[in-house]
Amino acid sequence: MTRRALVTGAARPGGIGQAIVRRLSADGLDVVTLDKEPGCTWQVDVTGDELPDLGEVDVLVANAAITTLFGGAHSFDLGKWQLDLDVNLTGTFKVVQRCLLGMRERGYGRIVVISSTAGTQGMPAQVSYATSKAGLIGMARTVAAENVTRGITVNCVLPGMTASSGILGMPEEIREAWLETLPQGFVDPDDIANAVSFFAAESSGMVTGQLLTIDGGDELNLRSVTRSVSRSGPAAG
Repeated sequence: MTRRALVTGAARPGGIGQAIVRRLSADGLDVVTLDKEPGCTWQVDVTGDELPDLGEVDVLVANAAITTLFGGAHSFDLGKWQLDLDVNLTGTFKVVQRCLLGMRERGYGRIVVISSTAGTQGMPAQVSYATSKAGLIGMARTVAAENVTRGITVNCVLPGMTASSGILGMPEEIREAWLETLPQGFVDPDDIANAVSFFAAESSGMVTGQLLTIDGGDELNLRSVTRSVSRSGPAAG
């Protein structure tokens, strides 16, 4: 039988969502999409609109999010804080909850939540975004535990700095400053889609409650004693 997959946040050209749609379609899934912008199967704002019937969804990829609210924690606007949580956390949970009903009835499901390295490392000037992405991890692991005996897996993919349309649309000086800190440059959206494909597969039924970081080694400790010695010269002795 052909499994049906739902990808949220799939309308933006060049985005992670569209890369996931391409990969899951190539994997043989029947892919439907949901976004607040036009161009998807359902045009829905997850913060307030009524969700469609998602009872036939076997694979959910919860990707919808906003990343555009900035400010220091000491002065961050509470309206912006609430918007990030409404979209990224509560909106995702609403879709997960709607899909779970059918999954539990059939005894099968794959839920892949797109969190972020900001959820484990923090993100200066984006306190609400980092908080919402951290909340997704707690939500995913809880849902995984509640459904571990029901044939349903729940896992998180944590992208690092990814060459999606959002980041590529930033001013060049910002992108260049980021690139200087990344050991392998920006992550390609297709790399995120590859990770989603693994978690979404029927063969991954024994993998649940896990986090998979895709960041090109950005969180590795790259300090080197050898490099430091070479810069300072040989030790006296």
